[in-house]
Amino acid sequence: MLKKIRDISGKTGEIIREYPMVLLMSFLGAVSWMCFAHTDFNSHPNFFVFIKFAIVSCLGISVMFALNMLSQRIGKRFLLEMGGVIFLVFFYLILPENEKYFTERYAFLIVPTFILSHLLVSFTAFFGKGKELNFWQFNKNLFINLFLTAVFTGVLTGGVELAILAVDKLFDFNFNQRYYLETFYFLAIFGSTFIFLLFNEKGLLQLEKDGTYPVILKFFTQYILIPLLLLYAVILYFYSAKILINWELPRGWVSYLILAYSVVGILALLLVHPLKKELSASWVRIFSKIFYFTVIPLLALLFTAIFTRILEYGYTEPRYFVLLIALWLTSVVLYFIVAKKATIKFIPISLFSFGLFSLVFPYLNTFSVSKRSQKSELREVIIQNKLLENGKINFSKKVSDTVADEIASKFDFLVKRDEKDFLLQLIPRKDQKLIIKSLEKRDFYGVQSQIRSAFSNVDKTKKSFRGENFELVSENRLRSVQGYDFFTRAANFPSEQGLTINTDILRVYSQQRNGELLILTLNNKEKWDATPAIKQLLRKYDQCTGRLLVPEIALEKDLGNYHLKIIFDNLIRENSVTENIYFGEAYILIRRR
Repeated sequence: MLKKIRDISGKTGEIIREYPMVLLMSFLGAVSWMCFAHTDFNSHPNFFVFIKFAIVSCLGISVMFALNMLSQRIGKRFLLEMGGVIFLVFFYLILPENEKYFTERYAFLIVPTFILSHLLVSFTAFFGKGKELNFWQFNKNLFINLFLTAVFTGVLTGGVELAILAVDKLFDFNFNQRYYLETFYFLAIFGSTFIFLLFNEKGLLQLEKDGTYPVILKFFTQYILIPLLLLYAVILYFYSAKILINWELPRGWVSYLILAYSVVGILALLLVHPLKKELSASWVRIFSKIFYFTVIPLLALLFTAIFTRILEYGYTEPRYFVLLIALWLTSVVLYFIVAKKATIKFIPISLFSFGLFSLVFPYLNTFSVSKRSQKSELREVIIQNKLLENGKINFSKKVSDTVADEIASKFDFLVKRDEKDFLLQLIPRKDQKLIIKSLEKRDFYGVQSQIRSAFSNVDKTKKSFRGENFELVSENRLRSVQGYDFFTRAANFPSEQGLTINTDILRVYSQQRNGELLILTLNNKEKWDATPAIKQLLRKYDQCTGRLLVPEIALEKDLGNYHLKIIFDNLIRENSVTENIYFGEAYILIRRR
């Protein structure tokens, strides 16, 4: 037993000495997520700092591991790790200061950066000629260790969570529910990193060491991946024939299937790469030669599908990345067809290069291209529909709802990318006040809804109107009861028994199945059906979609000897086959007349 403990402590010491920065990043990431789980958002307005720190720390795990692998090859670990720290500090400063500024565009920065950091791990220690088989063994061992880490971490986390639950239930400790989430964050991040490093304790030399080829990989490729590829190929080639026969443009969805076919095929080739030199595995050589030629016709279909969407709607970050992956795929196909001594290292290195280009190259990166494209598209839509007068949009001109929706959508896209000045110069001065107010609050949905509702002469079409939803939201959530005698919530109202006020009984029926939204009765004699008033209130916003903030949503009426005021948190209109209206919460204020 003591020997086991000494072995474990010895391995732990080796991991700490060999991978200090990797462990530090995972520890900081785990603690940051735990602090985030522990934080009361209402009492800690700066909770977003924990999210930022957690994101950067988790990114640092793969970055530091990649730099560690490189240092094991060339040395200079301190300099490489300092470079990694500088990069992470820079990345932290790029992220917004506040949660309300954290829009979708940051997802298109964070997700690709995480992918690039993992790609960096795959090849950073294998620059230069040679080391082809070592490169394959290294990534194969990393993949196996990653799979084992996921299994071990899952068992460990589930076991510890179950142990905490058992102690809680058996000994009546009544643990706070966030303890379970905090435990999960710690074990899933720091625990998984530690387990992964245990599998890689001997470092680069052990990971790249030549070993026996796992038979399961051959079986998986030959009997799972290749049949899947054949199925994809049959579907795609039949669809291509259908397009040629009917002479129609391809559907946008087909691009994802082509990319799936290509990625699965490349993965299959990578998995069986060492078998290419074995005489008994001639099918590998045949498959590797045929596959890239089968992709060429599909590339034409892929680019047609991509540019059909881009030419119609312009570039956005997702379309940019799909086009980028298509260009990368084309480069991989041409490389392996033309190059006489092709190396599989080209696959991750080229993908990393394309990804880095998309994020940092001036003028042509995904963010610059998308903003320029959508600004151009917005101008084109406005000009085509003759909405410009003296350089401003004339919102009183008649337009179809599809045009109004498109303009509002492009405003939403650009306002989330800090194009405030460009957008305000298109809006008449009388309409700018509300827009500026929403921008100051970073209420992007409010901007989209206000632009949509600004069009006063909209020609509706059933096709575009179906499925559009609208939410009217009360900006002020602090309820003043000054001047009223009683206050209650409609949702918690005892409708059967009613509320006794002296000798009177008030009953409330809220959101009944027959479509009645809110009905109040007094002594079962006098009745106020607020449903028509609610619908009438929403009719003022018939042109609106999305979300719109207003100072207050309220209705008032006299009922018997009382004056009633109903205040709503929100009103929601859903349009599918039929129109549905409902609300989240309603408060009733009552005073004697």
